[in-house]
Amino acid sequence: MKNLKVNEVFESLQGEGSFTGVPSIFVRLQGCPVGCSWCDTKHTWEISLEKETTAKSIMQESEESSQWFSATEDSLFQLFDEYGYVAKHIVLTGGEPCMYDLIRFTEVAHSKGYSTQIETSGTFEILTSKDTWVTVSPKINMQGGYKMRDDALARANEIKHPVAMQKHIDELDLLLATMDQSVLPLIYLQPISQQKRATDLAVKTCIARNWRLSLQMHKFIGLE
Repeated sequence: MKNLKVNEVFESLQGEGSFTGVPSIFVRLQGCPVGCSWCDTKHTWEISLEKETTAKSIMQESEESSQWFSATEDSLFQLFDEYGYVAKHIVLTGGEPCMYDLIRFTEVAHSKGYSTQIETSGTFEILTSKDTWVTVSPKINMQGGYKMRDDALARANEIKHPVAMQKHIDELDLLLATMDQSVLPLIYLQPISQQKRATDLAVKTCIARNWRLSLQMHKFIGLE
């Protein structure tokens, strides 16, 4: 397997979806071609060899950066130990983490007593342990031109859909209609940028559909 290109590693609380409030180790991987206009991690999009640095340098950074370091599965677990991380839940995010084969990393994590979760756009094949919790945040009609994958949707444990206006609900309805209605995952609506109009729409729709609301708790309390 090729080494992982890692943009960021930190310990915090998961602020979104089913694991809201759970202490977690976040591993943010570099690279994403999907092109979401409202993305709040655009610094992870490009993989520039000129931006490669060391793990030590990344861990000392206090601001977002497009720099990244190369890591093996073993070196990441060593990094967790070196920095004294105690959380037992690992969140693989990005960027688009499903650009990478993460089967071995997630299997080793589980053997060490961690649970794992991956946050993906659903536009790449999901290569993780079968026990990894899969959060699909559908990216529909984005500038990168990538299509939603049926196998990614079928693998989802939860769908966490960003919404700003009614057309985003309509797009989600069309997507859900393509899935097996007897085994739908948990459905979360997440207002984009916590805008009042988006939040009101999400709340109204969640009540009407018996869906769930995701409010990016970490932003409300000032965490990463």
